[in-house]
Amino acid sequence: MIITDTLLARRQADGNPIRVALVGAGFIGRNLAAQITRHVPGMEVVVIVARRLEQAAEAFGAAGVESPEHVETAKALDAAIRAGRPAVTEDYAVATAADGVDVVVDVTGAVEYGAHVALSAFEHGKHLVLTNAEVDATVGPRLSQLADAAGVVYSGCDGDQPGAEMNLVRYIRGVGLTPLVCGNIKGLMDHYRTPTTQEGFAAKWGQNTWMVTSFADGMKISVEQAVTANATGMTVHQRGMLGRDHHGHVDELVSAYDVDELRAIGGAVDFVVGAAPGPGVYVLAANDDPRRTRDLELYKMGTGPLYSFYTPFHLCYFEVPTTIARAALLGDATIKPVGAHVEVIAQAKQDLAAGTVLDALGGYHYWGSTERAAVARDERLLPAGVVEGCTLLRDVKKDDVLTYDDVELPAGRLVDRLRTEQESLVAPHP
Repeated sequence: MIITDTLLARRQADGNPIRVALVGAGFIGRNLAAQITRHVPGMEVVVIVARRLEQAAEAFGAAGVESPEHVETAKALDAAIRAGRPAVTEDYAVATAADGVDVVVDVTGAVEYGAHVALSAFEHGKHLVLTNAEVDATVGPRLSQLADAAGVVYSGCDGDQPGAEMNLVRYIRGVGLTPLVCGNIKGLMDHYRTPTTQEGFAAKWGQNTWMVTSFADGMKISVEQAVTANATGMTVHQRGMLGRDHHGHVDELVSAYDVDELRAIGGAVDFVVGAAPGPGVYVLAANDDPRRTRDLELYKMGTGPLYSFYTPFHLCYFEVPTTIARAALLGDATIKPVGAHVEVIAQAKQDLAAGTVLDALGGYHYWGSTERAAVARDERLLPAGVVEGCTLLRDVKKDDVLTYDDVELPAGRLVDRLRTEQESLVAPHP
């Protein structure tokens, strides 16, 4: 989306930048605030929302912005925006309701909280950009539907694997090929990693220990590929995806899949561990026009029937401003669900006793695995994004898949209501 740089330069010249509210001030929030402030003309962060105000102020400080104003109402935030004073607040509704905010960016990774942020953004006519893939994987199909009804953009982000995959898919469709595999390249997979085992890595890079654990234990890859499946209409070959170890180049994967099977199921999301170029993403596509087969070979794409396309990197917060610009200036989503095709379900990391109150994603109690959404619905499998805070009603063995019958849900949660509303969007078995 190179066009966004020209459009942002125009907004900068006009003195009319895109005004951004960041909800969350962790690793991504801090770095995104600095990226926009230092490197993105035509865009500015006007408010950072954090449940601890000092964290929001520190995020602004990392961007070179000192002494942001504390605001408690949307009216006060609008006054600060007009005066050119960056602001901080504990209340996301202050940011979503302010007239001076153009785009809300959820960088929290929290499912229940993220669902509330989303509905508030839609209510007040704000575009919503997510680095919170967890809420997207859990209730994204319903949130996307609600955003459409409100006339706003709902989008995952450039810089994260699902956005990178979807950009490749759109390119491939644009040149007339048919994407059949969307793949993610991982360096490590160990379902039994915990915040204890990942503490050193998290401290080294200044990241949240539980989030880092979700990178290693399979939760994040499942979330990312569910988001991709729900945006492309693809499915999975089997529970957990194929997930091969592959220590060659992703180009070699063109011979690893059955093309007829891929066509029959409507394409599949997958991942490989150890492949090059990593960390990146790949998409394998078919050519449905035999007149072009020789030309694809001429252009060094191989002989088919599958052709390999890949992006050798994804630059996280560096690329999120592109998504913000796409939403605000072009009304375009980087990636958004078209239905509920793949679910992330929860499997126990250890034996768990009845009465256990289950912890958050990337914790000690469970890891995430992909499953076809229709199977998850029919077997009452518990989505990983709703597990936090549930109480086990019976003992569960290590590696068992959790079900709704195993737990008592916390009362009154928005995510559970959205899940019920989302059932009508579940795709049938392919």
